[in-house]
Amino acid sequence: EVQLVESGGGSVQAGGSVRLSCSASQLTFDGYHMGWYRQAPGNECELVSSMKSDGTTYYEDSVKGRFTMSQDNAKNTVYLKMNSLKPEDTAVYYCAAGFFRIPRALCSGGYQKSDPTGYRYLDLWGQGTQVTVSS
Repeated sequence: EVQLVESGGGSVQAGGSVRLSCSASQLTFDGYHMGWYRQAPGNECELVSSMKSDGTTYYEDSVKGRFTMSQDNAKNTVYLKMNSLKPEDTAVYYCAAGFFRIPRALCSGGYQKSDPTGYRYLDLWGQGTQVTVSS
């Protein structure tokens, strides 16, 4: 079964750093558009950062200059390095992959939707990892 697994979350004090990792079983990220999303209690799911299959990156305004998204194809892993963390960064962070586009902001842990071939995913979501930033 194809799965995305996030790791690296935890509790950190304001100003600290965390690196999230996203790896996949039975799926190669090559050719996929990737995204990191977050959802805090009572808030909507938001796209924090994305990387298209051509390497083009996007960052939400509030994280620009603090977060860096990267991909290691040899390890089939996507990272989100988060520096200068603020209490408002506290949320569940999700990794998602989409073959045809950046996945929609769903923050639905474990959600999967493939194309008719069953081999490519329109939306593939990890279960999420909690990041808590204390002041």
